[in-house]
Amino acid sequence: QVQLVESGGGSVQAGGSLRLSCAASGYKYSFFCMGWFRQVPGKERQRLGVAVIDSDNRAMYADSVKGRFTISQDYAMNMNTLYLQMNSLKPEDTATYYCAAEVGTLCGGGIKPWWFNSWGQGTQVTVSS
Repeated sequence: QVQLVESGGGSVQAGGSLRLSCAASGYKYSFFCMGWFRQVPGKERQRLGVAVIDSDNRAMYADSVKGRFTISQDYAMNMNTLYLQMNSLKPEDTATYYCAAEVGTLCGGGIKPWWFNSWGQGTQVTVSS
């Protein structure tokens, strides 16, 4: 079972930056896919893909964040820290951000929440205009 713990959320004005972190532990697979998703207020059943990255460091981004967000990771055996650097933030980026992981495979599902079985508890990001 993969354990995921997010941190780094907060409040920022439009145009500002935040960096989210996700500490992942509890797995021993060489292949994995990790990603960030977000859920906006009032849409509790809809998690939208933000970015994913696999164990070969190949990343994919949602069109809405390309050029503004960067996903990265620091990988060590059995432990990985996933990051999301968010620049030029907009009010529409306001959401709860979730870290997700799927082990034993790469990111074959793209930036889709159904590909992932392990999820963190979420961290709130609020961008004011």
